[in-house]
Amino acid sequence: MDSLLQLAENGLYCAAGDFYVDPWRPVDRAVVTHAHSDHACPGSQAYLTARPGEALLRARVGGEAAIQPLDYGASVALNGIRVSLHPAGHILGSAQVRIESGSEVWVVSGDYKLEPDPTCAAFEPVACDTFVTESTFGLPIYRWPPQAEVFAEIRNWWAANQQAGKASVLFAYSLGKAQRVLAGLQANGYAAAGPIYTHGAVENFCRLYREAGIALAPTTHAGAAPAATDWSRALILAPPSANGTLWMRRFAPLSTGFVSGWMRIRGARRRRSLDRGFVLSDHADWSGILSAIRTAGASRVWVTHGYRAPVVEWLGQQGIEARAVEARFDGEQDETGVEPAGAEP
Repeated sequence: MDSLLQLAENGLYCAAGDFYVDPWRPVDRAVVTHAHSDHACPGSQAYLTARPGEALLRARVGGEAAIQPLDYGASVALNGIRVSLHPAGHILGSAQVRIESGSEVWVVSGDYKLEPDPTCAAFEPVACDTFVTESTFGLPIYRWPPQAEVFAEIRNWWAANQQAGKASVLFAYSLGKAQRVLAGLQANGYAAAGPIYTHGAVENFCRLYREAGIALAPTTHAGAAPAATDWSRALILAPPSANGTLWMRRFAPLSTGFVSGWMRIRGARRRRSLDRGFVLSDHADWSGILSAIRTAGASRVWVTHGYRAPVVEWLGQQGIEARAVEARFDGEQDETGVEPAGAEP
């Protein structure tokens, strides 16, 4: 029997339905799991994406793009192939793609996490015959601490900097991670600890989250602050690409931190010349990846993005057919390459 999906020149392709899932280059029809730039490529003729992520995808690929939004759980037929989208728990509007042909079902996970997150719908296990999983953090060393502990660490660092008269510049990916941090500060009662400012790339995505009804801590665009602003009690959220730029000079004296799963590895903070690292990821950790695979109940697993070989080896030891599949990007990407119009610092 021919495979329902194949790895083609432009990425994962369903020949029977004539569509790609997260294509690497512009195609006629793209089914997009979420709006991060390593999954959403501008220039395709038509897009299908989950309705909660429509505005984010438009910001990524252009306001005039032909985007068909689909409610979670609803399905459409593409050349006779039944396609539905289900929550992935990664960022707002992220989805797993369920593809059905006859009695055969595939699920392409996109990026996902199993931890609860108030900024997006929770991951939904979807039964299938073949599961295409990401493995960004597919090593046993990657295990995430409780979220409440991480937010308390951020608050304590911020408070210590306030005592020292330093601004707190916190780097977080501009789409998804920054909004999760703001939601976490709000939910844990830390948002009133001081003013929170944002880089323009972060603020523009925050606007789209707020328009979608997501509760975030109040923020002010740093670029709109008066020249004489006292930054010593402030928390400033910025993308990692802002580190070391002229934009940072206005906040001195300052302390820097980075919110990422990569902070789990000793030395990652030092290599980036950061003062603090906070372990919080929008991807599944090792245990989460294995749990997602188990709940899918698939007899065959394709492993893509990140540490593929360790996951494939572990699955083989469990008697599950598994193969590593090439990806355009491996690991988390700094989401500052393509921003909505007007993303001034």
